[in-house]
Amino acid sequence: MGDLAAYAGMFWSAFLAATVLPGASEVLLVALLVSGTGEPWIVLGTATIGNTLGSVANWACGRFLARYRDRRWFPVSAVQLDRFSGLFRRYGMASLLFAWAPIVGDALTVIAGTLRVPLVPFTLLVGIGKLGRYLVVAGGALALATAGA
Repeated sequence: MGDLAAYAGMFWSAFLAATVLPGASEVLLVALLVSGTGEPWIVLGTATIGNTLGSVANWACGRFLARYRDRRWFPVSAVQLDRFSGLFRRYGMASLLFAWAPIVGDALTVIAGTLRVPLVPFTLLVGIGKLGRYLVVAGGALALATAGA
């Protein structure tokens, strides 16, 4: 696989994993890093940008499609919406640093949109959290690969 294809695959894997679609971009990240495919910082950056933009798509869903929250296709159930809206109001925008967490993160990003959180601070906080998660995953993978070599 060429580097450009690896970066594109990493981007789309991370983007889709940030939406309500199932995905595990960490697996691809680890595979690319351990195999030495591409520049590690570009792989990491591509994963972070793709995953953050996937969360922006969730934010847009919440921001512009909130009137359809009772529809079956809406990405967060009414129960989740109510529960996480309360948590979001309680802990504030800092909770967006945890947008990387499975299930909870998707709900947080949709709720941030429904609550009309401004896009720039949303993107910065979500991006910081996702970069932190990918750094931990990458560091662990490279440490294990180095120890096993």
